[in-house]
Amino acid sequence: MKAIITGAAGFVGRQLTQQLLMNGSNELTLLDNSFPENYLNGTPRVAVITGQLQDSDTRRQLLDRDFNTIFHLAAVPGGAAEADPALSRLVNLDATLAMMEEAAAAAKCPRIVYTSTIAVLGAPMPAQVDDLSPIVPAMTYGAHKAMIELALADMTRRGLVDSVSVRLPGIVARPAAASGMKSAFMSNVFHALRAGREFVSPVSPRATMWLMSVTQCATNLIHSSGIDSNTLPASKVVTLPVIRCTMAELVAVIATETNQSPDLVSYQADADLEEHFGTQPPITTAAAEQAGFRNDGSLAELVRRALAVL
Repeated sequence: MKAIITGAAGFVGRQLTQQLLMNGSNELTLLDNSFPENYLNGTPRVAVITGQLQDSDTRRQLLDRDFNTIFHLAAVPGGAAEADPALSRLVNLDATLAMMEEAAAAAKCPRIVYTSTIAVLGAPMPAQVDDLSPIVPAMTYGAHKAMIELALADMTRRGLVDSVSVRLPGIVARPAAASGMKSAFMSNVFHALRAGREFVSPVSPRATMWLMSVTQCATNLIHSSGIDSNTLPASKVVTLPVIRCTMAELVAVIATETNQSPDLVSYQADADLEEHFGTQPPITTAAAEQAGFRNDGSLAELVRRALAVL
Protein backbone atom coordinates (compact mmCIF):
# COMPACT_ATOMS: atom_id res chain seq x y z
CA MET A 1 0.00 0.00 0.00
CA LYS A 2 1.15 3.53 -0.80
CA ALA A 3 -0.84 5.57 1.68
CA ILE A 4 -1.32 9.18 2.68
CA ILE A 5 -2.37 9.87 6.28
CA THR A 6 -3.71 13.33 7.11
CA GLY A 7 -3.75 14.24 10.78
CA ALA A 8 -0.89 11.78 11.17
CA ALA A 9 0.54 13.38 14.33
CA GLY A 10 -2.74 13.07 16.17
CA PHE A 11 -3.82 10.43 18.64
CA VAL A 12 -5.36 8.03 16.13
CA GLY A 13 -2.92 9.02 13.38
CA ARG A 14 0.12 7.94 15.36
CA GLN A 15 -1.39 4.57 16.22
CA LEU A 16 -2.42 4.06 12.60
CA THR A 17 1.10 4.93 11.41
CA GLN A 18 2.66 2.47 13.86
CA GLN A 19 0.40 -0.37 12.77
CA LEU A 20 0.89 0.31 9.06
CA LEU A 21 4.68 0.34 9.46
CA MET A 22 4.49 -3.21 10.84
CA ASN A 23 3.88 -4.27 7.23
CA GLY A 24 7.22 -3.92 5.49
CA SER A 25 5.65 -3.25 2.10
CA ASN A 26 3.67 -0.15 3.07
CA GLU A 27 4.92 3.29 2.05
CA LEU A 28 3.52 6.28 3.94
CA THR A 29 3.24 10.03 3.42
CA LEU A 30 2.26 11.81 6.63
CA LEU A 31 0.63 15.23 6.87
CA ASP A 32 -0.12 17.39 9.90
CA ASN A 33 0.10 21.00 11.05
CA SER A 34 3.12 20.11 13.18
CA PHE A 35 5.12 17.07 14.25
CA PRO A 36 7.38 16.41 17.24
CA GLU A 37 11.00 17.25 16.51
CA ASN A 38 12.68 14.61 14.35
CA TYR A 39 9.43 12.64 14.12
CA LEU A 40 10.24 9.43 12.18
CA ASN A 41 13.18 11.17 10.50
CA GLY A 42 15.17 8.61 8.55
CA THR A 43 12.50 5.95 8.86
CA PRO A 44 12.43 3.94 5.63
CA ARG A 45 9.26 4.17 3.57
CA VAL A 46 8.05 7.36 5.34
CA ALA A 47 7.82 10.95 4.09
CA VAL A 48 6.67 13.69 6.48
CA ILE A 49 5.00 16.90 5.26
CA THR A 50 4.24 19.74 7.65
CA GLY A 51 1.44 22.06 6.57
CA GLN A 52 -2.25 22.87 6.74
CA LEU A 53 -4.88 21.02 4.76
CA GLN A 54 -6.54 24.27 3.72
CA ASP A 55 -3.33 25.41 2.00
CA SER A 56 -3.50 24.50 -1.70
CA ASP A 57 0.29 24.34 -2.02
CA THR A 58 0.45 21.85 0.85
CA ARG A 59 -2.21 19.69 -0.79
CA ARG A 60 -0.34 19.86 -4.10
CA GLN A 61 2.88 18.71 -2.39
CA LEU A 62 0.96 15.92 -0.67
CA LEU A 63 -0.82 14.64 -3.77
CA ASP A 64 2.30 14.81 -5.92
CA ARG A 65 3.38 11.71 -4.00
CA ASP A 66 2.67 8.26 -5.43
CA PHE A 67 -0.39 6.93 -3.57
CA ASN A 68 -3.32 4.58 -3.90
CA THR A 69 -4.94 5.10 -0.48
CA ILE A 70 -5.77 8.12 1.69
CA PHE A 71 -6.61 7.85 5.38
CA HIS A 72 -8.24 11.22 6.08
CA LEU A 73 -8.11 11.91 9.82
CA ALA A 74 -7.34 15.65 9.87
CA ALA A 75 -10.17 17.76 11.31
CA VAL A 76 -11.10 20.60 13.60
CA PRO A 77 -12.58 18.55 16.50
CA GLY A 78 -16.08 18.83 17.93
CA GLY A 79 -15.82 21.47 20.64
CA ALA A 80 -13.44 23.63 18.60
CA ALA A 81 -15.68 23.31 15.53
CA GLU A 82 -18.71 24.42 17.52
CA ALA A 83 -16.79 27.42 18.87
CA ASP A 84 -15.54 28.43 15.40
CA PRO A 85 -17.93 27.21 12.67
CA ALA A 86 -16.06 29.19 10.00
CA LEU A 87 -12.83 27.33 10.74
CA SER A 88 -14.73 24.04 10.76
CA ARG A 89 -16.15 24.83 7.33
CA LEU A 90 -12.71 25.81 6.03
CA VAL A 91 -11.01 22.59 7.17
CA ASN A 92 -13.68 19.95 7.74
CA LEU A 93 -15.71 20.81 4.65
CA ASP A 94 -14.05 23.03 2.02
CA ALA A 95 -10.45 21.82 2.27
CA THR A 96 -11.57 18.21 2.65
CA LEU A 97 -13.74 18.39 -0.47
CA ALA A 98 -10.92 20.07 -2.38
CA MET A 99 -8.48 17.34 -1.37
CA MET A 100 -10.89 14.57 -2.39
CA GLU A 101 -11.43 16.14 -5.81
CA GLU A 102 -7.70 16.71 -6.28
CA ALA A 103 -6.95 13.14 -5.19
CA ALA A 104 -9.39 11.81 -7.78
CA ALA A 105 -7.54 13.77 -10.45
CA ALA A 106 -4.10 12.68 -9.22
CA ALA A 107 -4.66 8.91 -8.93
CA LYS A 108 -6.89 6.32 -10.57
CA CYS A 109 -9.92 5.79 -8.29
CA PRO A 110 -7.95 5.87 -5.02
CA ARG A 111 -9.33 4.23 -1.88
CA ILE A 112 -10.43 6.97 0.54
CA VAL A 113 -10.84 5.94 4.18
CA TYR A 114 -12.70 8.81 5.81
CA THR A 115 -12.99 9.10 9.58
CA SER A 116 -16.52 10.30 10.22
CA THR A 117 -18.25 10.40 13.60
CA ILE A 118 -21.27 9.21 15.55
CA ALA A 119 -22.02 12.94 15.97
CA VAL A 120 -23.84 12.74 12.61
CA LEU A 121 -26.62 10.89 14.48
CA GLY A 122 -27.41 13.94 16.60
CA ALA A 123 -28.62 14.26 20.18
CA PRO A 124 -30.74 12.92 21.62
CA MET A 125 -30.41 9.78 19.55
CA PRO A 126 -33.26 7.35 18.83
CA ALA A 127 -34.05 4.73 21.46
CA GLN A 128 -32.22 2.17 19.31
CA VAL A 129 -29.56 2.93 16.70
CA ASP A 130 -28.94 0.77 13.64
CA ASP A 131 -27.73 1.14 10.06
CA LEU A 132 -30.97 2.87 9.04
CA SER A 133 -31.01 5.48 11.79
CA PRO A 134 -31.55 9.04 10.46
CA ILE A 135 -28.74 11.57 10.13
CA VAL A 136 -29.71 14.63 12.21
CA PRO A 137 -26.47 16.19 13.53
CA ALA A 138 -26.88 18.56 16.48
CA MET A 139 -23.43 20.16 16.19
CA THR A 140 -21.49 21.89 13.40
CA TYR A 141 -18.82 19.17 13.55
CA GLY A 142 -21.35 16.42 12.88
CA ALA A 143 -23.07 18.43 10.14
CA HIS A 144 -19.83 18.92 8.20
CA LYS A 145 -18.88 15.28 8.63
CA ALA A 146 -22.29 14.21 7.29
CA MET A 147 -21.82 16.44 4.24
CA ILE A 148 -18.50 14.77 3.43
CA GLU A 149 -20.07 11.30 3.83
CA LEU A 150 -22.62 12.25 1.15
CA ALA A 151 -20.03 13.81 -1.14
CA LEU A 152 -17.77 10.76 -0.99
CA ALA A 153 -20.66 8.38 -1.66
CA ASP A 154 -21.51 10.43 -4.76
CA MET A 155 -17.87 10.50 -5.92
CA THR A 156 -17.73 6.72 -5.47
CA ARG A 157 -20.95 6.28 -7.46
CA ARG A 158 -19.36 8.31 -10.27
CA GLY A 159 -16.20 6.16 -10.22
CA LEU A 160 -13.89 9.00 -9.14
CA VAL A 161 -12.82 7.44 -5.83
CA ASP A 162 -13.51 4.23 -3.90
CA SER A 163 -14.56 5.41 -0.47
CA VAL A 164 -15.28 3.91 2.94
CA SER A 165 -16.57 6.33 5.59
CA VAL A 166 -16.09 5.02 9.11
CA ARG A 167 -18.07 6.58 11.96
CA LEU A 168 -15.90 6.59 15.06
CA PRO A 169 -17.25 6.39 18.63
CA GLY A 170 -15.40 7.74 21.67
CA ILE A 171 -11.75 6.69 21.20
CA VAL A 172 -9.73 6.22 24.40
CA ALA A 173 -7.53 7.08 26.08
CA ARG A 174 -6.42 10.32 24.46
CA PRO A 175 -3.53 12.39 25.88
CA ALA A 176 -4.47 14.51 28.87
CA ALA A 177 -3.59 17.79 27.11
CA ALA A 178 -6.40 19.99 25.79
CA SER A 179 -7.80 18.50 22.60
CA GLY A 180 -10.77 20.70 21.76
CA MET A 181 -13.04 17.68 22.18
CA LYS A 182 -16.09 17.90 24.42
CA SER A 183 -15.81 14.14 24.99
CA ALA A 184 -12.33 14.50 26.55
CA PHE A 185 -13.66 13.40 29.95
CA MET A 186 -13.89 9.83 28.59
CA SER A 187 -10.08 9.80 28.39
CA ASN A 188 -9.27 12.10 31.31
CA VAL A 189 -10.78 9.63 33.78
CA PHE A 190 -8.14 7.07 32.71
CA HIS A 191 -5.31 9.51 33.46
CA ALA A 192 -6.75 10.53 36.82
CA LEU A 193 -7.32 7.02 38.15
CA ARG A 194 -3.98 5.72 36.94
CA ALA A 195 -2.32 8.58 38.86
CA GLY A 196 -4.52 8.07 41.93
CA ARG A 197 -6.04 11.56 41.57
CA GLU A 198 -9.57 12.60 42.32
CA PHE A 199 -11.73 13.19 39.25
CA VAL A 200 -15.03 15.01 38.85
CA SER A 201 -17.07 13.43 36.09
CA PRO A 202 -19.11 15.91 34.04
CA VAL A 203 -21.67 13.17 33.32
CA SER A 204 -23.66 11.09 35.78
CA PRO A 205 -22.74 7.54 36.81
CA ARG A 206 -25.66 6.24 34.72
CA ALA A 207 -24.52 8.07 31.57
CA THR A 208 -24.13 5.62 28.66
CA MET A 209 -21.29 5.84 26.12
CA TRP A 210 -19.99 4.07 23.01
CA LEU A 211 -16.26 3.42 23.31
CA MET A 212 -13.33 1.86 21.45
CA SER A 213 -9.60 1.67 22.19
CA VAL A 214 -7.26 3.52 19.85
CA THR A 215 -5.52 0.26 18.95
CA GLN A 216 -8.80 -1.33 17.83
CA CYS A 217 -9.71 1.89 16.01
CA ALA A 218 -6.49 1.80 13.97
CA THR A 219 -7.01 -1.88 13.21
CA ASN A 220 -10.47 -1.10 11.87
CA LEU A 221 -9.16 1.75 9.73
CA ILE A 222 -6.56 -0.53 8.17
CA HIS A 223 -9.29 -3.10 7.56
CA SER A 224 -11.21 -0.33 5.73
CA SER A 225 -8.39 0.06 3.26
CA GLY A 226 -8.68 -3.50 1.96
CA ILE A 227 -12.37 -4.39 1.90
CA ASP A 228 -14.54 -4.53 -1.19
CA SER A 229 -16.64 -1.37 -0.94
CA ASN A 230 -19.33 -3.04 -3.05
CA THR A 231 -20.19 -5.14 0.02
CA LEU A 232 -21.07 -1.96 1.94
CA PRO A 233 -24.38 -0.07 1.94
CA ALA A 234 -24.93 2.38 -0.92
CA SER A 235 -23.91 5.17 1.45
CA LYS A 236 -20.43 3.58 1.73
CA VAL A 237 -20.70 4.35 5.46
CA VAL A 238 -20.33 2.04 8.46
CA THR A 239 -20.87 2.81 12.12
CA LEU A 240 -18.24 0.81 13.97
CA PRO A 241 -19.17 -1.88 16.51
CA VAL A 242 -18.63 -0.50 20.00
CA ILE A 243 -18.50 -1.35 23.67
CA ARG A 244 -21.49 0.34 25.31
CA CYS A 245 -21.14 1.02 29.02
CA THR A 246 -22.16 3.43 31.75
CA MET A 247 -19.72 5.89 33.26
CA ALA A 248 -19.93 3.98 36.57
CA GLU A 249 -19.06 0.70 34.81
CA LEU A 250 -16.11 2.33 33.07
CA VAL A 251 -14.84 3.82 36.33
CA ALA A 252 -15.15 0.47 38.12
CA VAL A 253 -13.10 -1.38 35.49
CA ILE A 254 -10.41 1.31 35.29
CA ALA A 255 -10.18 1.30 39.10
CA THR A 256 -9.74 -2.49 39.11
CA GLU A 257 -7.07 -2.40 36.40
CA THR A 258 -5.14 0.43 38.13
CA ASN A 259 -5.60 -0.83 41.71
CA GLN A 260 -7.33 2.39 42.69
CA SER A 261 -10.60 3.12 44.46
CA PRO A 262 -13.61 4.08 42.32
CA ASP A 263 -14.43 6.52 45.12
CA LEU A 264 -11.79 8.84 43.66
CA VAL A 265 -14.47 9.73 41.08
CA SER A 266 -17.33 12.05 42.01
CA TYR A 267 -20.11 13.25 39.72
CA GLN A 268 -21.34 16.71 38.79
CA ALA A 269 -23.35 16.21 35.62
CA ASP A 270 -23.43 18.91 32.96
CA ALA A 271 -26.81 18.68 31.21
CA ASP A 272 -25.45 19.57 27.76
CA LEU A 273 -22.54 17.11 27.94
CA GLU A 274 -24.84 14.40 29.26
CA GLU A 275 -27.26 14.92 26.38
CA HIS A 276 -24.57 14.81 23.69
CA PHE A 277 -22.17 12.23 25.15
CA GLY A 278 -23.97 10.36 27.93
CA THR A 279 -27.24 9.17 26.41
CA GLN A 280 -25.98 6.76 23.77
CA PRO A 281 -28.60 4.02 23.34
CA PRO A 282 -28.33 0.34 22.44
CA ILE A 283 -26.83 -0.05 18.97
CA THR A 284 -26.64 -2.72 16.28
CA THR A 285 -24.00 -2.45 13.56
CA ALA A 286 -24.85 -5.27 11.17
CA ALA A 287 -23.26 -3.72 8.06
CA ALA A 288 -19.94 -3.14 9.80
CA GLU A 289 -19.84 -6.57 11.41
CA GLN A 290 -20.68 -8.31 8.13
CA ALA A 291 -17.80 -6.39 6.55
CA GLY A 292 -15.38 -7.64 9.22
CA PHE A 293 -15.16 -4.67 11.59
CA ARG A 294 -14.84 -5.46 15.28
CA ASN A 295 -15.05 -3.89 18.74
CA ASP A 296 -12.62 -4.56 21.59
CA GLY A 297 -14.44 -7.69 22.71
CA SER A 298 -15.10 -6.61 26.30
CA LEU A 299 -14.93 -3.52 28.49
CA ALA A 300 -12.04 -5.01 30.45
CA GLU A 301 -10.01 -5.58 27.27
CA LEU A 302 -10.83 -2.09 26.05
CA VAL A 303 -9.58 -0.60 29.34
CA ARG A 304 -6.39 -2.66 29.27
CA ARG A 305 -5.63 -1.53 25.72
CA ALA A 306 -6.41 2.10 26.56
CA LEU A 307 -4.15 2.06 29.62
CA ALA A 308 -1.35 0.54 27.55
CA VAL A 309 -1.08 3.62 25.34
CA LEU A 310 -1.11 6.25 28.11
